[in-house]
Amino acid sequence: MTPTFLPRRKIAALITSTALCGSLLLAGCSGEKPAAPAMGPLPVTVLEMQPQRVPTSVEVMAQTEGARETEVRARVGGIIVKRLYQEGETVKAGQPLFQIDRAPYEIALSEAKAKAEQTAREANRLKGLAEAKAIARKDYDDALSADALAQAALRQAELNLSWTTVTAPVAGTTGRAAKSEGNLVVAGSDSLLTAIYQTNPIWVRFSLGESDLARFAGGRVTAKDVKGVQLVLADGSVYEKPGRINFLASNIDTTLGTQGLRAEFDNPEQRLLPGQFVRVRLLTGERDGVFLVPQSAVIQTEKATLVMTAGDDNKVAPRPVQAGEWHGKEWVILGGLKAGDKVIVDNLMKLKPGAPVAPHAPGAQPGGPGAAPAKDAAAPAKGDANAAPAKTDAAPAPAKKD
Repeated sequence: MTPTFLPRRKIAALITSTALCGSLLLAGCSGEKPAAPAMGPLPVTVLEMQPQRVPTSVEVMAQTEGARETEVRARVGGIIVKRLYQEGETVKAGQPLFQIDRAPYEIALSEAKAKAEQTAREANRLKGLAEAKAIARKDYDDALSADALAQAALRQAELNLSWTTVTAPVAGTTGRAAKSEGNLVVAGSDSLLTAIYQTNPIWVRFSLGESDLARFAGGRVTAKDVKGVQLVLADGSVYEKPGRINFLASNIDTTLGTQGLRAEFDNPEQRLLPGQFVRVRLLTGERDGVFLVPQSAVIQTEKATLVMTAGDDNKVAPRPVQAGEWHGKEWVILGGLKAGDKVIVDNLMKLKPGAPVAPHAPGAQPGGPGAAPAKDAAAPAKGDANAAPAKTDAAPAPAKKD
């Protein structure tokens, strides 16, 4: 075979490629990793603390109930033939609710009428004979007594017939019907048909435990200790109408160690319904010179209650505080903070004591108006040999062609 000779230019390119591949393999096997880019200070939102005056309060769980919860019961027995109201609707006093079968009571009324008419005629007939002394006085007296009994039975029969229409004893909101059409109702223990709840005003029932009672003199609440009553709804909003205490238990429950209370609230628009779980806030006075911190910014541990602050050098500084009660969605801080302290309210999971941060006011962008100046730690010092070369927008020069 005739040997093949490569051009001198192709041999040079082949040697260059082989050297490049070798250098890449050596770089991969050496285990060296590229240096990670330097991280700047973590942006955080801070609140600058200022002393405030807040009302002192005690907030506990409570449940609403109707000011009147009246049971609707049948006075006579029989078959329910019709329900005359819609469950859950508001009814007026005297409004028909149930209809019990009238037929047996109409028959009883007719019999009572006939008996009453008979005894009345007999008493009138004997009256003339008694005046003429044609009969003994006792016979006439017996006739009068029989007539009185017959008239009373007639009145009872009329009442029984009227009671077959069960009406609302009071105005209010009706509950679920305990019996439906076709059911037999028996006067007595089995006579409950429904209930009516008066919801304006509405009552709120609650109790104070030992820890709450310890705040009051003598370990119990008196009327003069309560300056006002507020209702906190399930969404955290405060009910617009103030309440008033209408019951204070005079003793402490020996089983639970609690004192029972009840408050009353106007409810003209029926916003509150019986059975709702709400929170009652008892206003007991005012406290001056305290600080308000969002509940999410307070860290509770086994040893202390902490907040994270941004120091003058923009570094994280944990601060032990003395926490009081809640005030809405904020926590009342009684001690551990001073005016001007900057409490961090976000990115708490990423914070480490002494770590640099870039604090800014709520709603402001990091580095924008209201943000604290941060040191540029990422900029290399002048004359640093390890500094990365500056970037240039100039395009690289094209390779020279052979």
